[in-house]
Amino acid sequence: MSYLTRLYRNNYLTYLQQQVRFSHARQIKEDLLRRPISKVLIANRGEIACRVMRTAKKLGIRTVAVYSDADKHAMHVEMADEAYHIGPAPSTQSYLNAEKILEVAKKSNSQAIHPGYGFLSENVEFCEKCATENVIFIGPPPSAIRDMGIKSTSKAIMSAAGVPIVRGYHGEDQSIEKLKEEAQRIGFPLMIKAVRGGGGKVFADMHGNAVHLFERDCSVQRRHQKIIEEAPAPGLSEETRQSLGAAAVRAAKAVGYVGAGTVEFILHRRTHEFHFMEMNTRLQVEHPITEMITGTDLVEWQLRVASGEPLPVTQEDIVRRGHAVECRIYAEEPGAGFLPRAGTLHRLTQPLPEEFVRVETGVREGQDVSVHYDPMIAKLVVWGGDRTEALAKTRAKLAEYQVAGLETNVNFLLRLSGASAFVSGDVHTAFIPQHEQELFPKSDSELNEERAIQAALGRILVTQRENIVYDNWKGISVQPASWRPNYRLEKNVPLRFEEKDLTVIVQYENMPNKFRVKVNNGEWKSVEASLSNTETGLRLNALIGDKRTNVGLLTHEQQVHVYSESGQTVFETPRPRHQAAAGADAAAAANSASSPTPGVLEKILVSKGDKVVKGQPLFVVIAMKMEYVVRSPRDAVISAVAAFKQGDAVGKGTQVVLLEGES
Repeated sequence: MSYLTRLYRNNYLTYLQQQVRFSHARQIKEDLLRRPISKVLIANRGEIACRVMRTAKKLGIRTVAVYSDADKHAMHVEMADEAYHIGPAPSTQSYLNAEKILEVAKKSNSQAIHPGYGFLSENVEFCEKCATENVIFIGPPPSAIRDMGIKSTSKAIMSAAGVPIVRGYHGEDQSIEKLKEEAQRIGFPLMIKAVRGGGGKVFADMHGNAVHLFERDCSVQRRHQKIIEEAPAPGLSEETRQSLGAAAVRAAKAVGYVGAGTVEFILHRRTHEFHFMEMNTRLQVEHPITEMITGTDLVEWQLRVASGEPLPVTQEDIVRRGHAVECRIYAEEPGAGFLPRAGTLHRLTQPLPEEFVRVETGVREGQDVSVHYDPMIAKLVVWGGDRTEALAKTRAKLAEYQVAGLETNVNFLLRLSGASAFVSGDVHTAFIPQHEQELFPKSDSELNEERAIQAALGRILVTQRENIVYDNWKGISVQPASWRPNYRLEKNVPLRFEEKDLTVIVQYENMPNKFRVKVNNGEWKSVEASLSNTETGLRLNALIGDKRTNVGLLTHEQQVHVYSESGQTVFETPRPRHQAAAGADAAAAANSASSPTPGVLEKILVSKGDKVVKGQPLFVVIAMKMEYVVRSPRDAVISAVAAFKQGDAVGKGTQVVLLEGES
């Protein structure tokens, strides 16, 4: 029996033993609190909705999904026992529509609503409305959400409870003069947190019990958002670990907390002093790594606690084993400031779930990543006996991803998880900018002859396979006229990797699957290559010189994708075009301003005839929770503005403003 299986079983056996030990008086109290849940509405979408449904079904609880216009065919809709349409694609008109969601809860006879994370999960007004409608909100009471959502209030409560807080000013006087005075007193640099806003795992029940489930480290971030998380945190002493856990439990009890929550601390890199920053009053995105090292199902705990049951374990029963890593797979372009991408996943092959590997996802191949929501495709969660093993498994599983249609951060995560400083555990919030050179290598260093040869031969062999005809009389395969077996026949395959053009020259050796190949003016190499179909897609097996390689292959429109242990390499196979056309494209770019990403047009800041200067904002696009200000490329006069209005969808490259002359 494996470690995780034993851990899940032992924790549940402990829970059953505790049930037997409850006194009659305690049982009467529980009966008054208990409200059995037989149907739950999940007020969310994507991978977290699917995650909650899996546990609910395991417990025999029926599930209800809600969906917007954009999610009509989404995975969470297909998984649910029932599903209800709640509005247009924008979340403000659908997933944030509290009245509509409560209406569906009543219509479907759902006793409870699970908010997941984001959307309404920390909305105190929604929590109060649920109570008014006699619907169980699977989360903390409104008072805890309110107190922890107001930063100044939360700091005061934590300080009174003996939880270390960040030194600073939390007073009522928010005037400019007072803030300047306090800033001078505290010293620089300063961190400023909004009074409202922002978001070690803590869990508490309705009976006054609270436990911690150890810490997680989420230091490495991009755009101030998490990208890779691990548990336990690297480099912590056991004393610090226990102090963090005890402080988190004090924090939960101080606000009368119920359910899952996460207390976030700022930890000094060298001294390991820590201070309370905020409390996230919900299940967090990275909760699976806590589950992996403790053998628990936190969504099951949420459902049981919400129905009035006590926590299934005490602090002494929770055992930490091994190490877990979670990578968030996003549709985004790391080399362009992690710009999010939207569109169709023409190809999506992910690692197969195993005992120590979880793939939390809410999309399938052929579905869209919408401009209206977060661009996360999946969460890859891997467990190992220690951190070294967990990271090695993480890199191996990341290499199994095959995605076409949208750029992803998989290659970046491969480099990040293998970066020397990260492997050594030297993680902190400035990690990505500090190690930019290693994490964002120049294109030339990423590209090598081997990948180019694989791409060119893959393209040729796929084309041959698609064009083969059969002689019905002799029953033998005959190559098309354009590719007869002849060692003198030579074929040039033009490729483009990012902005670099190259040509792979291929000669047929008059023997099946044997070639002579060279890249640009390089040396000729003897190559054997063949294709095979596998469960994970097409693969190219090649002997290049004396080296045998086996890589994933995908040809999609004018692209060739090569998937290897070092990640994905995408080559363009450009259609021939005249120099004049290229020049025209460049001129067009200089005379227009286009949307850098699929999104929603938020504002148009200029009109026809306006004079603008280089760098002046022209319009604003909102995509996946991010705002993009598009600026003028030069001094100019606005010659035309496209007939868009606020709220219209625009695609990547859509021209919004045309320019002429100079002011």
